[in-house]
Amino acid sequence: MGVLQQSPIYGRRSRLILPAIACVCLAYADTSAAGRLEFSLHRSHEQAPGNTILVVGGIQGDEPGGFNAASLLATNYRFRKGAVWVVPNLNFESIVRRSRGIYGDMNRKFPAVPPSDPDFGSVEKIKRIITDPQVDFVFNLHDGSGFYRHEHLDRWHNPRRWGQSIIIDQESIEPIYFGDLGADARSVANSVNEQLFKDEHVYHVKNTRTREGDLEMAKTLTYYAINNGKPAVGLEASKSLPTHLRAFYHLRVLEAYMRRFGIEFERGFDLSPESVKATIDNNVRVSLYDNRVLINITNARHKLGYVPLKKNAKIEYRASNPLVAIMNQGSHFRVSYGNRRITELHPQFFDYDASRRFIALRVDGERKVVGFGRMVEVTKTVVVEPQDGYRVNVIGWRRSGVKNESGFEIRKGEIVRRFSVDNDGTTFRIEVYKGEKFTGMVLVKFVEGATAFRNPPSRPLS
Repeated sequence: MGVLQQSPIYGRRSRLILPAIACVCLAYADTSAAGRLEFSLHRSHEQAPGNTILVVGGIQGDEPGGFNAASLLATNYRFRKGAVWVVPNLNFESIVRRSRGIYGDMNRKFPAVPPSDPDFGSVEKIKRIITDPQVDFVFNLHDGSGFYRHEHLDRWHNPRRWGQSIIIDQESIEPIYFGDLGADARSVANSVNEQLFKDEHVYHVKNTRTREGDLEMAKTLTYYAINNGKPAVGLEASKSLPTHLRAFYHLRVLEAYMRRFGIEFERGFDLSPESVKATIDNNVRVSLYDNRVLINITNARHKLGYVPLKKNAKIEYRASNPLVAIMNQGSHFRVSYGNRRITELHPQFFDYDASRRFIALRVDGERKVVGFGRMVEVTKTVVVEPQDGYRVNVIGWRRSGVKNESGFEIRKGEIVRRFSVDNDGTTFRIEVYKGEKFTGMVLVKFVEGATAFRNPPSRPLS
């Protein structure tokens, strides 16, 4: 089975964490010399020879259906035959800022962009990826307005709209392998149209006939690929649909293409709108400083206070999703997930102690040795076993006169709810210190009737 692993050449590395099929991205709050967020490339390990496709999401930062679908492809799919390369966050800074392009439309900066343009580095890097000899086909994922129709029906259903279409620049590229763009696109559209949630969602093939004089389309990523001998199409889901339904249709189209190209795969969720939404929304985590600090940003509170960050150091973080970014805002750090501003980290700075990487807990009476950077599920009680030289702080739990909170049996109702990490008041921080130095953290999540210390929630981001 293929594991999506990020190329170290283009930024963050990633690997598969079983069984959650999650990618882990290493980054810094200032991610380049200019303090810009860099895109990431995730490449599958080819288990059996086959074709290689490149899927690009997020070239325009206000099209979340496309970049969320690409992110799911990078984090929740395995490949048994062939290879899939994914760039889920090409225009990452514009994604985080909810902008089509904070430096202009990146999809109009091909084939040439001046070095003075802030997008120059990203455009040049994606060009090198597109023209890599291993790449056989390129997909550029978008969310388009309305619903494309060959004939004018009304304001939202006409030839000038883009949604629910497969975009080709020309009918074919001869004699290039997979160069029959029109025939492949029509076959895929027919396959997808066999199962729609509404007839309105029907897919059509839109030929922009770029070579015949469409100057705007001549500036795009797909046409650059074609001019460099790479078959390429644009995939457009309708902006009239909610984000998760757009991502669902993108994945339907991509899977139809992969089957047509002989790429064998399996995914870690059911391909339904409900499951796509749940997979996008849930189990998104960030760990800081080699797993010393763990933040579960699924349903996180708007602000998290007194987060123990390292003195005189950039924030080094790993995220379970390539759309997660931490941005320095001066007095605090903003955590974003795609277009969403998830939470703010308000720091308290410490020197760090690296003498331990785990603590011992009694979870519902059962002893567990837990590495920092994990989340443990608790049904009733949790106890941190005392350790000479180390002090424990259960954030939100208080006992008069007690400075070291290890050795006490702690229940959910005894912790002040407003100190929880999540809005539901179920997840809390246990922090360990050696003297005045911070050593590490685990999260405990109080649940009803669940098995404690269950994977994948307890897996570290490493």
